[in-house]
Amino acid sequence: MTQAAIALGSNLGESLSILENALLKLTQIPKIQIVSRSSWYKTAAVGPPQPDYLNGCVIINLELTPDDLINRLLDIEQQFGRVRREKWGPRTLDLDLLWYDDLIINTPSLQIPHPRMKERAFVLIPLAEIAPDWIDPLSGKAITDLLAAVDRSGIELIHH
Repeated sequence: MTQAAIALGSNLGESLSILENALLKLTQIPKIQIVSRSSWYKTAAVGPPQPDYLNGCVIINLELTPDDLINRLLDIEQQFGRVRREKWGPRTLDLDLLWYDDLIINTPSLQIPHPRMKERAFVLIPLAEIAPDWIDPLSGKAITDLLAAVDRSGIELIHH
């Protein structure tokens, strides 16, 4: 069985409810099983002025191709009213595929591992909670080592 990590984020609407319901939708997809989930973290937004985010991560076991998984994630985003208007703009739901086993993919439509994951404490903090020893196939570093190299300010544990 293949293992993947997904980052979840929301800063519009009832974010906690949206994130919990997105997890529920994920479990309803055949061939996907949530193995582990992080706490939720409140994070100062990056980009244009907007509300703080709630962020977290899940580890899943799955029997889907990366493209199938991405399409399912995009479907779930749309079910929660995700509209892509501006880069780094506010959103009801953001689901990012962080890694898919040790696969390295770099195409115009899909990059695995997620190209900005290593710079983002709001991804690395919840990911380190549930997959501290996962090794990034590009850098050869564990999640805890990647986390040690980023600024963690503006991130607060809100719900365990």
